[in-house]
Amino acid sequence: MRDSAVLHIKGRILVGQDAGDAAEGVRDELWVVDGKITFARPAGARDIRLIEGWVLPGLVDAHCHVGLDHHGAVDESTSEKQALTDRDAGALLLRDAGSPADTRWIDDREDLPRIIRAGRHIARTKRYIRNFAHEIEPEDLVAYVAAEARRGDGWVKLVGDWIDRDRGDLAACWPRGAVEAAIAEAHRLGARVTAHCFAEETLAPLVEAGIDCVEHATGLTEETIPLFAERGVAIVPTLVNIATFPRLAQGGEERFPRWADHMRRLHARRYDTVRAAYEAGIPVFTGTDAGGSLAHGLVGQEVAELVKAGIPARDALSAATWGARAWLGRPGLTEGASADLVVYEADPRADVRVLTAPRRVVLRGRVVG
Repeated sequence: MRDSAVLHIKGRILVGQDAGDAAEGVRDELWVVDGKITFARPAGARDIRLIEGWVLPGLVDAHCHVGLDHHGAVDESTSEKQALTDRDAGALLLRDAGSPADTRWIDDREDLPRIIRAGRHIARTKRYIRNFAHEIEPEDLVAYVAAEARRGDGWVKLVGDWIDRDRGDLAACWPRGAVEAAIAEAHRLGARVTAHCFAEETLAPLVEAGIDCVEHATGLTEETIPLFAERGVAIVPTLVNIATFPRLAQGGEERFPRWADHMRRLHARRYDTVRAAYEAGIPVFTGTDAGGSLAHGLVGQEVAELVKAGIPARDALSAATWGARAWLGRPGLTEGASADLVVYEADPRADVRVLTAPRRVVLRGRVVG
Protein backbone atom coordinates (compact mmCIF):
# COMPACT_ATOMS: atom_id res chain seq x y z
CA MET A 1 0.00 0.00 0.00
CA ARG A 2 1.35 3.42 -0.94
CA ASP A 3 1.72 6.08 1.74
CA SER A 4 -0.75 8.27 -0.16
CA ALA A 5 -3.55 5.69 0.06
CA VAL A 6 -6.48 6.36 2.38
CA LEU A 7 -8.20 3.51 4.18
CA HIS A 8 -11.94 3.63 4.68
CA ILE A 9 -12.81 1.25 7.52
CA LYS A 10 -16.51 0.53 7.49
CA GLY A 11 -18.83 -1.72 9.47
CA ARG A 12 -19.01 -1.77 13.26
CA ILE A 13 -16.11 0.08 14.85
CA LEU A 14 -15.88 -0.94 18.52
CA VAL A 15 -14.19 2.11 19.98
CA GLY A 16 -14.94 1.31 23.63
CA GLN A 17 -17.13 2.41 26.48
CA ASP A 18 -15.59 5.88 26.90
CA ALA A 19 -16.11 6.96 23.32
CA GLY A 20 -17.66 10.39 23.63
CA ASP A 21 -20.57 10.75 21.25
CA ALA A 22 -20.41 7.22 19.88
CA ALA A 23 -23.53 5.40 21.01
CA GLU A 24 -22.56 2.45 23.22
CA GLY A 25 -18.96 2.77 22.04
CA VAL A 26 -19.74 1.84 18.42
CA ARG A 27 -19.20 3.84 15.23
CA ASP A 28 -20.03 2.99 11.64
CA GLU A 29 -16.82 4.08 9.94
CA LEU A 30 -13.45 5.73 10.20
CA TRP A 31 -10.69 6.75 7.81
CA VAL A 32 -6.96 6.32 7.97
CA VAL A 33 -4.96 9.22 6.53
CA ASP A 34 -1.16 9.37 6.77
CA GLY A 35 -1.27 6.52 9.26
CA LYS A 36 -3.66 8.32 11.63
CA ILE A 37 -7.31 7.75 12.52
CA THR A 38 -9.93 10.33 11.65
CA PHE A 39 -13.71 10.16 11.89
CA ALA A 40 -14.12 12.96 9.32
CA ARG A 41 -14.21 11.97 5.68
CA PRO A 42 -11.07 13.39 4.04
CA ALA A 43 -11.82 15.97 1.38
CA GLY A 44 -10.53 15.25 -2.11
CA ALA A 45 -9.19 11.77 -1.35
CA ARG A 46 -8.99 9.67 -4.52
CA ASP A 47 -6.94 6.60 -3.70
CA ILE A 48 -9.26 4.97 -1.15
CA ARG A 49 -9.16 1.35 -0.04
CA LEU A 50 -12.32 -0.01 1.56
CA ILE A 51 -12.07 -2.52 4.43
CA GLU A 52 -15.25 -3.85 6.02
CA GLY A 53 -15.94 -5.82 9.16
CA TRP A 54 -16.00 -5.68 12.93
CA VAL A 55 -13.13 -3.56 14.20
CA LEU A 56 -11.22 -3.45 17.49
CA PRO A 57 -8.14 -1.51 18.58
CA GLY A 58 -4.96 -3.54 18.19
CA LEU A 59 -5.02 -6.23 20.88
CA VAL A 60 -2.77 -6.05 23.94
CA ASP A 61 -0.66 -8.89 25.27
CA ALA A 62 0.31 -7.40 28.61
CA HIS A 63 2.61 -10.27 29.58
CA CYS A 64 4.89 -11.70 26.95
CA HIS A 65 8.63 -12.04 26.34
CA VAL A 66 10.01 -11.05 22.95
CA GLY A 67 13.66 -12.03 22.73
CA LEU A 68 13.36 -15.02 25.09
CA ASP A 69 12.84 -18.76 24.83
CA HIS A 70 13.15 -21.53 27.41
CA HIS A 71 16.95 -21.40 27.15
CA GLY A 72 17.31 -17.62 27.61
CA ALA A 73 18.00 -14.80 25.18
CA VAL A 74 17.45 -15.47 21.46
CA ASP A 75 18.90 -13.85 18.35
CA GLU A 76 17.26 -11.05 16.38
CA SER A 77 15.87 -13.40 13.73
CA THR A 78 14.00 -15.40 16.37
CA SER A 79 12.81 -12.23 18.11
CA GLU A 80 11.49 -10.98 14.77
CA LYS A 81 9.52 -14.21 14.24
CA GLN A 82 8.04 -13.90 17.74
CA ALA A 83 6.96 -10.31 17.13
CA LEU A 84 5.49 -11.15 13.72
CA THR A 85 3.53 -14.05 15.21
CA ASP A 86 1.99 -11.71 17.77
CA ARG A 87 1.26 -9.11 15.10
CA ASP A 88 -0.47 -11.60 12.82
CA ALA A 89 -2.64 -12.66 15.77
CA GLY A 90 -3.74 -9.03 16.17
CA ALA A 91 -1.55 -8.24 19.20
CA LEU A 92 -0.16 -4.84 18.24
CA LEU A 93 0.81 -3.62 21.71
CA LEU A 94 3.01 -5.85 23.86
CA ARG A 95 4.14 -5.35 27.43
CA ASP A 96 7.38 -7.32 27.52
CA ALA A 97 7.42 -8.57 31.11
CA GLY A 98 11.13 -9.31 31.25
CA SER A 99 13.69 -10.22 28.62
CA PRO A 100 17.49 -10.62 28.69
CA ALA A 101 17.71 -9.64 25.01
CA ASP A 102 18.05 -6.09 23.70
CA THR A 103 15.01 -5.59 21.47
CA ARG A 104 15.24 -1.82 20.98
CA TRP A 105 15.85 -2.38 17.28
CA ILE A 106 12.20 -3.42 16.99
CA ASP A 107 11.18 0.19 17.63
CA ASP A 108 12.64 1.12 14.24
CA ARG A 109 10.49 -1.44 12.40
CA GLU A 110 7.14 -0.04 11.34
CA ASP A 111 5.88 -3.54 10.53
CA LEU A 112 6.38 -4.88 14.07
CA PRO A 113 4.21 -4.37 17.18
CA ARG A 114 4.86 -1.65 19.69
CA ILE A 115 6.62 -2.90 22.81
CA ILE A 116 6.54 -1.56 26.37
CA ARG A 117 9.53 -3.12 28.12
CA ALA A 118 10.04 -3.99 31.77
CA GLY A 119 13.78 -4.51 31.36
CA ARG A 120 15.17 -7.82 32.55
CA HIS A 121 13.64 -9.97 35.32
CA ILE A 122 15.17 -9.45 38.75
CA ALA A 123 15.30 -12.68 40.79
CA ARG A 124 16.89 -14.11 43.89
CA THR A 125 20.08 -16.10 43.37
CA LYS A 126 19.31 -19.63 42.07
CA ARG A 127 15.58 -19.00 42.58
CA TYR A 128 14.38 -18.71 39.00
CA ILE A 129 14.79 -20.13 35.50
CA ARG A 130 18.43 -20.22 34.44
CA ASN A 131 19.58 -17.48 32.01
CA PHE A 132 16.39 -15.44 32.36
CA ALA A 133 17.06 -12.95 35.14
CA HIS A 134 19.54 -10.88 37.04
CA GLU A 135 20.10 -13.16 40.04
CA ILE A 136 20.98 -11.09 43.09
CA GLU A 137 20.64 -10.85 46.86
CA PRO A 138 18.34 -8.42 48.74
CA GLU A 139 21.06 -5.87 49.51
CA ASP A 140 21.42 -5.24 45.76
CA LEU A 141 17.72 -5.07 44.93
CA VAL A 142 17.32 -1.28 44.99
CA ALA A 143 20.29 -0.74 42.68
CA TYR A 144 19.10 -3.31 40.16
CA VAL A 145 15.55 -1.99 40.21
CA ALA A 146 16.89 1.51 39.54
CA ALA A 147 18.95 0.23 36.61
CA GLU A 148 16.02 -1.64 35.05
CA ALA A 149 13.69 1.31 35.64
CA ARG A 150 16.04 3.40 33.51
CA ARG A 151 16.41 0.61 30.91
CA GLY A 152 12.72 -0.19 30.54
CA ASP A 153 9.70 1.73 29.32
CA GLY A 154 8.10 2.59 32.64
CA TRP A 155 7.97 -0.90 34.17
CA VAL A 156 10.21 -3.13 36.30
CA LYS A 157 9.67 -6.89 36.76
CA LEU A 158 10.49 -8.75 39.98
CA VAL A 159 10.29 -12.48 40.62
CA GLY A 160 8.21 -12.44 43.78
CA ASP A 161 8.24 -16.15 44.55
CA TRP A 162 9.65 -19.41 43.23
CA ILE A 163 10.37 -22.87 44.50
CA ASP A 164 12.60 -22.99 47.59
CA ARG A 165 14.47 -26.28 47.30
CA ASP A 166 15.09 -26.54 51.05
CA ARG A 167 11.40 -26.02 51.74
CA GLY A 168 10.25 -28.09 48.77
CA ASP A 169 7.54 -25.58 47.90
CA LEU A 170 6.90 -22.07 46.66
CA ALA A 171 8.28 -19.33 48.90
CA ALA A 172 8.73 -15.56 48.77
CA CYS A 173 12.05 -14.37 47.35
CA TRP A 174 12.50 -11.00 49.08
CA PRO A 175 12.27 -9.64 52.64
CA ARG A 176 9.68 -6.94 53.16
CA GLY A 177 12.11 -4.08 53.76
CA ALA A 178 14.05 -4.71 50.55
CA VAL A 179 10.89 -4.79 48.46
CA GLU A 180 9.54 -1.59 50.02
CA ALA A 181 12.77 0.27 49.30
CA ALA A 182 12.98 -1.09 45.76
CA ILE A 183 9.40 -0.18 44.86
CA ALA A 184 9.85 3.29 46.31
CA GLU A 185 12.96 3.77 44.17
CA ALA A 186 11.16 2.62 41.02
CA HIS A 187 8.31 5.02 41.73
CA ARG A 188 10.78 7.84 42.32
CA LEU A 189 12.17 7.16 38.85
CA GLY A 190 8.70 7.14 37.31
CA ALA A 191 8.40 3.38 36.78
CA ARG A 192 5.70 0.97 37.87
CA VAL A 193 6.57 -2.41 39.38
CA THR A 194 5.09 -5.82 38.71
CA ALA A 195 6.00 -9.22 40.08
CA HIS A 196 5.72 -12.87 39.14
CA CYS A 197 3.71 -14.51 41.93
CA PHE A 198 2.16 -17.96 42.19
CA ALA A 199 1.90 -18.45 45.96
CA GLU A 200 -0.57 -17.14 48.53
CA GLU A 201 1.86 -15.82 51.13
CA THR A 202 3.75 -13.59 48.70
CA LEU A 203 0.90 -11.29 47.83
CA ALA A 204 0.00 -9.18 50.86
CA PRO A 205 3.56 -7.98 51.59
CA LEU A 206 4.02 -6.90 47.97
CA VAL A 207 0.73 -5.03 47.84
CA GLU A 208 1.40 -3.35 51.18
CA ALA A 209 4.84 -2.38 49.85
CA GLY A 210 3.16 -0.47 47.02
CA ILE A 211 3.40 -2.80 44.03
CA ASP A 212 1.38 -1.80 40.96
CA CYS A 213 0.59 -5.16 39.35
CA VAL A 214 0.96 -8.88 39.94
CA GLU A 215 1.49 -11.45 37.20
CA HIS A 216 -0.37 -14.78 37.41
CA ALA A 217 -1.75 -14.09 40.92
CA THR A 218 -2.90 -17.69 41.33
CA GLY A 219 -2.54 -17.37 45.10
CA LEU A 220 -5.28 -14.78 45.57
CA THR A 221 -7.61 -15.67 48.46
CA GLU A 222 -10.60 -14.23 50.29
CA GLU A 223 -8.11 -12.42 52.54
CA THR A 224 -5.98 -10.80 49.83
CA ILE A 225 -8.59 -10.03 47.16
CA PRO A 226 -10.05 -7.09 49.16
CA LEU A 227 -6.52 -5.72 49.66
CA PHE A 228 -5.86 -5.75 45.92
CA ALA A 229 -9.21 -4.12 45.23
CA GLU A 230 -8.69 -1.41 47.85
CA ARG A 231 -5.22 -0.52 46.53
CA GLY A 232 -6.19 -0.82 42.85
CA VAL A 233 -3.47 -3.38 42.14
CA ALA A 234 -3.98 -4.98 38.73
CA ILE A 235 -3.52 -8.63 37.85
CA VAL A 236 -2.55 -10.32 34.58
CA PRO A 237 -3.68 -13.94 35.14
CA THR A 238 -1.99 -15.58 32.10
CA LEU A 239 -4.51 -18.41 32.14
CA VAL A 240 -3.08 -20.03 29.01
CA ASN A 241 0.13 -20.41 30.99
CA ILE A 242 -1.56 -21.60 34.19
CA ALA A 243 -3.03 -24.42 32.07
CA THR A 244 0.48 -25.93 32.03
CA PHE A 245 0.63 -26.37 35.83
CA PRO A 246 -0.43 -30.05 35.85
CA ARG A 247 2.34 -30.92 33.39
CA LEU A 248 4.89 -28.96 35.44
CA ALA A 249 3.71 -30.68 38.61
CA GLN A 250 4.07 -34.09 37.03
CA GLY A 251 7.63 -33.30 35.97
CA GLY A 252 8.70 -32.15 39.43
CA GLU A 253 6.66 -34.45 41.63
CA GLU A 254 9.40 -36.94 42.40
CA ARG A 255 11.77 -34.32 43.84
CA PHE A 256 9.23 -31.84 45.18
CA PRO A 257 5.90 -33.55 45.95
CA ARG A 258 4.73 -30.71 48.20
CA TRP A 259 5.31 -28.17 45.44
CA ALA A 260 3.61 -30.39 42.86
CA ASP A 261 0.52 -30.72 45.03
CA HIS A 262 0.47 -26.94 45.57
CA MET A 263 0.67 -26.27 41.82
CA ARG A 264 -2.19 -28.64 41.13
CA ARG A 265 -4.37 -26.94 43.73
CA LEU A 266 -3.61 -23.49 42.28
CA HIS A 267 -4.52 -24.80 38.84
CA ALA A 268 -7.76 -26.42 40.01
CA ARG A 269 -9.15 -23.15 41.36
CA ARG A 270 -7.76 -20.83 38.67
CA TYR A 271 -11.11 -19.85 37.17
CA ASP A 272 -12.69 -19.28 40.58
CA THR A 273 -9.71 -17.09 41.53
CA VAL A 274 -9.96 -14.89 38.44
CA ARG A 275 -13.73 -14.58 38.67
CA ALA A 276 -13.55 -13.58 42.34
CA ALA A 277 -10.89 -10.97 41.54
CA TYR A 278 -13.02 -9.51 38.74
CA GLU A 279 -16.17 -9.46 40.87
CA ALA A 280 -14.27 -7.63 43.62
CA GLY A 281 -13.28 -4.87 41.20
CA ILE A 282 -9.62 -5.79 40.71
CA PRO A 283 -8.41 -4.61 37.28
CA VAL A 284 -7.78 -7.69 35.11
CA PHE A 285 -5.79 -7.58 31.86
CA THR A 286 -4.80 -10.12 29.23
CA GLY A 287 -1.35 -11.65 29.03
CA THR A 288 -0.10 -14.97 27.69
CA ASP A 289 3.43 -15.39 29.10
CA ALA A 290 4.58 -16.23 25.57
CA GLY A 291 8.29 -16.53 24.93
CA GLY A 292 9.44 -18.73 27.77
CA SER A 293 7.99 -22.14 26.98
CA LEU A 294 4.75 -20.94 25.37
CA ALA A 295 4.26 -19.95 21.74
CA HIS A 296 3.48 -16.39 20.76
CA GLY A 297 0.17 -15.39 19.19
CA LEU A 298 -2.14 -16.71 21.91
CA VAL A 299 -3.86 -13.50 23.00
CA GLY A 300 -7.20 -14.51 21.47
CA GLN A 301 -7.11 -17.75 23.43
CA GLU A 302 -6.39 -15.81 26.62
CA VAL A 303 -9.49 -13.64 26.11
CA ALA A 304 -11.54 -16.82 25.70
CA GLU A 305 -10.04 -18.13 28.94
CA LEU A 306 -11.17 -14.99 30.78
CA VAL A 307 -14.69 -15.56 29.50
CA LYS A 308 -14.52 -19.20 30.57
CA ALA A 309 -13.55 -17.96 34.04
CA GLY A 310 -16.78 -15.98 34.22
CA ILE A 311 -15.80 -12.50 33.02
CA PRO A 312 -18.46 -11.05 30.66
CA ALA A 313 -17.34 -10.94 27.04
CA ARG A 314 -17.36 -7.14 26.81
CA ASP A 315 -15.12 -6.79 29.86
CA ALA A 316 -12.84 -9.58 28.64
CA LEU A 317 -12.48 -7.66 25.37
CA SER A 318 -11.72 -4.50 27.31
CA ALA A 319 -8.98 -6.39 29.15
CA ALA A 320 -7.30 -6.88 25.77
CA THR A 321 -8.22 -3.58 24.09
CA TRP A 322 -9.66 -0.31 25.45
CA GLY A 323 -9.06 -0.98 29.12
CA ALA A 324 -5.58 -2.44 28.65
CA ARG A 325 -4.49 0.43 26.41
CA ALA A 326 -5.71 3.02 28.91
CA TRP A 327 -3.90 1.19 31.73
CA LEU A 328 -0.67 1.20 29.72
CA GLY A 329 -1.10 4.82 28.66
CA ARG A 330 -1.65 4.11 24.96
CA PRO A 331 -4.54 5.29 22.78
CA GLY A 332 -7.23 3.17 21.21
CA LEU A 333 -9.41 4.12 18.25
CA THR A 334 -9.46 7.87 18.86
CA GLU A 335 -9.18 10.88 16.60
CA GLY A 336 -5.57 11.47 15.60
CA ALA A 337 -4.26 8.22 17.10
CA SER A 338 -2.05 5.86 15.15
CA ALA A 339 -4.18 3.48 13.13
CA ASP A 340 -3.44 0.22 14.95
CA LEU A 341 -6.54 -1.93 14.54
CA VAL A 342 -7.82 -5.42 13.79
CA VAL A 343 -10.78 -6.36 11.60
CA TYR A 344 -12.90 -9.49 12.10
CA GLU A 345 -15.61 -11.29 10.14
CA ALA A 346 -18.09 -11.35 13.04
CA ASP A 347 -18.96 -9.55 16.27
CA PRO A 348 -16.36 -10.46 18.94
CA ARG A 349 -18.82 -9.43 21.64
CA ALA A 350 -21.06 -12.31 20.59
CA ASP A 351 -18.23 -14.84 20.46
CA VAL A 352 -14.72 -13.87 21.53
CA ARG A 353 -13.32 -16.89 19.73
CA VAL A 354 -13.33 -14.84 16.51
CA LEU A 355 -10.27 -13.05 17.92
CA THR A 356 -8.12 -16.02 16.92
CA ALA A 357 -8.82 -15.37 13.22
CA PRO A 358 -8.30 -11.72 12.21
CA ARG A 359 -9.56 -10.77 8.76
CA ARG A 360 -7.24 -7.76 8.44
CA VAL A 361 -4.49 -6.29 10.61
CA VAL A 362 -3.63 -2.60 10.26
CA LEU A 363 -0.50 -1.29 11.99
CA ARG A 364 0.60 2.36 11.84
CA GLY A 365 -1.95 2.83 9.07
CA ARG A 366 -0.63 0.02 6.85
CA VAL A 367 -2.38 -3.25 6.09
CA VAL A 368 0.10 -5.84 7.32
CA GLY A 369 -2.13 -8.89 7.53
